[in-house]
This record gives sequence, structure tokens and C-alpha cells, in this order.
Amino acid sequence: MIGRGQDAIRLSPPKTWLVALACRKAKELGYPHELWTTRLLAAHAREHAASAGHPSLAKLAQGTVCKILAEHEAKPHKSLPSRKRGCAITWKKRDPQFEPKMAEILCVYRQVAMLRAQGESGESQGRDSRAESLAIISYDEKPGIQAIGTTAPDRPPLPGTSPTVMRDHEYKRHGTLTLMAGIDLLTGHVHALVKERHRSREFIEFLKLLDAAYPAGTAIEVILDNHSAHVSRETAAWLAAQPIGRFTFTFTPTHGSWLNLVEGFFSKLARSVLRHIRVTSKHELKERLIAFISDINREPIVHTWHYKIDDAA
Repeated sequence: MIGRGQDAIRLSPPKTWLVALACRKAKELGYPHELWTTRLLAAHAREHAASAGHPSLAKLAQGTVCKILAEHEAKPHKSLPSRKRGCAITWKKRDPQFEPKMAEILCVYRQVAMLRAQGESGESQGRDSRAESLAIISYDEKPGIQAIGTTAPDRPPLPGTSPTVMRDHEYKRHGTLTLMAGIDLLTGHVHALVKERHRSREFIEFLKLLDAAYPAGTAIEVILDNHSAHVSRETAAWLAAQPIGRFTFTFTPTHGSWLNLVEGFFSKLARSVLRHIRVTSKHELKERLIAFISDINREPIVHTWHYKIDDAA
């Protein structure tokens, strides 16, 4: 479950399988349709769910499909032009190892749930003992965060006259920054760096940040994508110089970034902080990003993947 309260989203292996299915084209599975309709997707899921290991979807309704896709902001029944505003979109082939890699990610999330349950029930000695042995980090970068400034002061709302903030349509570009963030899935603590770029050297700097944050005997498992900086020679050389077992990587499948829980954190950042943001410089943008991270860490929220044992049977 991502978040808490009414904003929480429950995710389970059957739902994950359905979303992964929706990310494929209907014609790839023998249908004459180019794209899915929600009715067709529901029918296909009902027919094949049991053989895929998800019998709980055997009576899946079209309305439920719509709700699940909406939770993940997936719209498989719609298409987007390959060129929009002069920018070409290059489509890549689906990862042939998508299902095994997805299963590996879900196993990690299940491990997190078990560790937290043990701590909460008193079967272990609590978070302190777990910190001595294992940390699981959900990591990604958010590049291209624009530092945009106004050309004239904003005008505040005037009740009865102007209900919204008035802002000039012109703006200044001060450049962009990259937020590198990793969430400890056992504590909710967010580790973050704000950098100009996100090359191998910046990624290694983030790994050093993690290295300094945990005791020497802690195994640090990182969930991340296959960005070139994560698998480069420079990164591999640095990892090889670390103690055996200190760092392990679990990679999301290609086009499977939605499986990474840190994406929910980036979504919250975009909605609550970056939306309509205006700054006077990149330095101000960096300071505001760091302030947001600090605010989150004062009352950290544990991001969990809701795993139902019965559904996975």
C-alpha cells in the first residue's frame, strides 16, 4: 500500500500482472485489436488468470479493470502520436524477462512486509536489530527539474474578484537539476542528493551517502532501473572495491519503473511541490527540494507493497 489513509493504493501480484498485461498490445496475444478495450482486457484476464497463477481474477469485472488501471495511471485503450510538438518518441521492445524480473521485485517487497511484521509483533528485537543486518532501498532519479522564474511579481488572490494567484505568462529559465532519491522501505527515511547531472560519478556519490548512513555490517539492497550510470564500468569498479555483500542491486524490468515504490514519492513531489513552482535560481530550487526531503524525514511514511498471500497462490 502506497501512502496512508484515504490516499493509500493497495497493490498485489494479481493487480501487477494485470497492469503488465495491459502494457502489451492486444494484437501480440492473437487478437485482431490493435489496442486493448477494457472489456477485452477483462475477458482475457478472466480466461488466463488461473493459468498465470492468479485465480482471484477469474471473475474480474470490467469496472474493476478500470479502477486498477486508474490507480496506476495506465490507459492501454488510448494511443499517443509518435511525434508531438517536434519531439520524437522512440518505442522499444518489451523486456522478454519482464515476468521473472517483476517476480523478483515482488519477492523483495514481500521480504520487507515480513521483516516489518516481525518487528511489530515482537518476534524480532525491533528495527535496531534489523538495521544491523539489512536495509532495502527503493531508488530512482528525477532528472530535468526546471528552475523557472517569474518576470513580474505574482498577485495574490482577491476574494470576489480574482480567486486564483495571478501570474504573468512570461518566465525565465535558470536551468535544470536532478533529484536522486532512495526510500528505506523499512523506516520510510528518504536519502537524497540534488545534483546538476546524473552520471556514474553522481550515482557513486549517492551510494557513498548510503554507505555512510548504515553500520558497516548492514547489507544494503537497492531496487533500481537499468540506467547506464547504474551498470557502468565506473560504478562496477566502485562496487567491486566494497566489502562482499555490502551492496546488492535488484533491477526493475525495462519499462517497468512503475514497479518501483519510489515513483509514488516522486509523484507526490510533483503534485505538492513542483506544480507551478517559481524560483529565482537553481540554488533556491535545490534548497526547496532539500527542505521538502527534510520535512518528509521528520515524520517518515513507510511505503509498502501490499502483498496478499492468498492472491499469489
